[in-house]
Amino acid sequence: MTTAPARTLRPATGADLEPLVELRAAAMRPDLERLGRYDEHRVRQRMRDAFRPAHTSVLEVPGSPPPAGCLTVRPDGERPGTLVLEHFYLAPALHGRGHGTALLRAALDAADAEGLAVRLTVLQGSPARRLYERHGFGYESEDSIDVHLHRPPHLPSHPRKATP
Repeated sequence: MTTAPARTLRPATGADLEPLVELRAAAMRPDLERLGRYDEHRVRQRMRDAFRPAHTSVLEVPGSPPPAGCLTVRPDGERPGTLVLEHFYLAPALHGRGHGTALLRAALDAADAEGLAVRLTVLQGSPARRLYERHGFGYESEDSIDVHLHRPPHLPSHPRKATP
């Protein structure tokens, strides 16, 4: 049996901004180019404008240049009881090794423990949509660029005890 390489998840700091900006540019490039929307400056500036270290986690994987990935989970200011999952990027060389799934699963487990729904936006045609749908996200709406997905909280079920 093969086990996934060790990985660590740590809180982001201000010093992570520029490495995460470059990670975002590398991770987003294929999908943005496919949509005819890749812009060297804009892809980086959007991360700079939206970076919130208090809500961001950084993934580190031994043998991979840091950061290996990142994920932001923040309260939804428009919908009480809902979190927004955004800035979920994984270094392209690490795709298909279970790191993204583990990172997403940890975030969803934490949301479920609090009874919170989660929403996110994925680019039209992105293969990441399949990952999200496997983890309980469903269609909410879309436009020509983005698909908006939503996942209600998955509360643990407790087996009923038999009554005598």
